[in-house]
Amino acid sequence: MPQKSSAPRRSALLAELAVTSRRYMASYALFNQAVADHLGLHPTDLQCLNLLGLEAGPVTTGRVAELTGLTTGSATRLVDRLERAGYVARARDTADRRRVLVATVPDRMAEFGAVWERLNGGWAALFEAYDDDEVAFLIAHMRRTAKLSAAQVERLRDGGAP
Repeated sequence: MPQKSSAPRRSALLAELAVTSRRYMASYALFNQAVADHLGLHPTDLQCLNLLGLEAGPVTTGRVAELTGLTTGSATRLVDRLERAGYVARARDTADRRRVLVATVPDRMAEFGAVWERLNGGWAALFEAYDDDEVAFLIAHMRRTAKLSAAQVERLRDGGAP
């Protein structure tokens, strides 16, 4: 494992990281907003569709709440918006008629995927500049960041101090 640099250099790097990470997060939020605007969606709805596309099949609204960190009431309103936009459909669970499942609509998800596909060329070119070890590091970083972000969202939603 690489060693940490001297205290002054480390301090300068961490300060630069703090500024750069804020710019990175803001740029991603603005990118997300632009894609959502392009599709006529709310940014949270866009990311919900992204997460639903990663699920193995239809899910309950409770699962939508888990995926997004929203309350079940907010998740229900989100599903309502996605249903009105034609991206998801609700159906009774055939195994348990009391449960309602939310399924993505294949044709609409294909349109959604086509937008991402057109944007992916730039991302692919960006990542081509990295060697395999750097890509593995980026994957590990992104996994850790997603896990920490989920914990922070939960803490904030539970009324904890930031």
